[in-house]
Amino acid sequence: MVKTIEWTPEGVVMIDQTRLPTEETYVTCKNYLEVAGAIRGMIIRGAPAIGVAAAMGVAIGIQQAASEDLDARMEEICSVLAGTRPTAVNLFWAIERMKRRYRELRSVGASVTAIRNELVTEAERVLEEDIAINQSIGRHGAELLPANAQVMTHCNAGALATGGYGTALGVIRAAIESGNSVSVLANETRPFLQGARLTVWELQQDSIPVTLLTDNMAGHLLHSGKVSAVVVGADRIAGNGDVANKIGTYPVAVLAKENGVPFYVAAPISTLDLSLASGEDIPIEERNPAEVTELQGVAVAPPGTTAMHPAFDVTPNRYVSAIITEHGVARAPYVESLRKLASGRTNAAS
Repeated sequence: MVKTIEWTPEGVVMIDQTRLPTEETYVTCKNYLEVAGAIRGMIIRGAPAIGVAAAMGVAIGIQQAASEDLDARMEEICSVLAGTRPTAVNLFWAIERMKRRYRELRSVGASVTAIRNELVTEAERVLEEDIAINQSIGRHGAELLPANAQVMTHCNAGALATGGYGTALGVIRAAIESGNSVSVLANETRPFLQGARLTVWELQQDSIPVTLLTDNMAGHLLHSGKVSAVVVGADRIAGNGDVANKIGTYPVAVLAKENGVPFYVAAPISTLDLSLASGEDIPIEERNPAEVTELQGVAVAPPGTTAMHPAFDVTPNRYVSAIITEHGVARAPYVESLRKLASGRTNAAS
């Protein structure tokens, strides 16, 4: 698998996902502002990967902060990172985790050197745990797929969107590792083309069979009877099981239900936001309309075109067959099953 992000003595190194698939290049962020810029500019994207990047951004920021100004700098660093992208809750989860570790170290009188070292360790732990979590999600999800499954996915919820292995693509990887001959139908995912540029590229690296679809082909394929299941990731899941994911996920879910195809969401517990009663409360990021009117810098619409670009949509829970987490599989009613899994009761809702 491709290495999405890592901590190095030179800085936070991440693969530049804006350059894929034509160039496999890596960016080294040498301070927290550069990490924030990489998140905002989608050099790194995908909710779990953004969380890892935020944790490392906090760590590198504190490494470079003046000793006498540490508390104020911690607040400033976290505020800047939190302002990068509003929808992916893993971003805020990771920042809060780093804040909590910082407060613990301060409370026991740890030296500045110890604080700096421990925050680096904590950020590296976030990365290691994310990979293990994804592998657990994969094992739970693999059991839901029939033999010789053909799985549709939307956006990229693979190794590139996480610390490694992936959530939705982790389910596919785990199924293949268990002996299931799984093939993938990847929606292109306009306007940023995460499916075409990233999912197809990533699966090709692992020799996993994949066929690219334009987004408007999804309904036809779902109606054809050739799709065994849809598996997607998530950027935030409300307490009732409503799911925010990349724009275009909602219509795929509706079409899947209309055609009797199970629609699964694969996401870590850190993507749950049980403080929100429903998806109506999830903030939806509005990105630059130029990403709609242009394709990698080339205009595809007349000059002066007005365009909208909500980066995410919300799929109501009634279209979600199950939510796959590292603790097990949640099914409706989600208010009960998600709370059980979030409390750590493994397989409580399976």
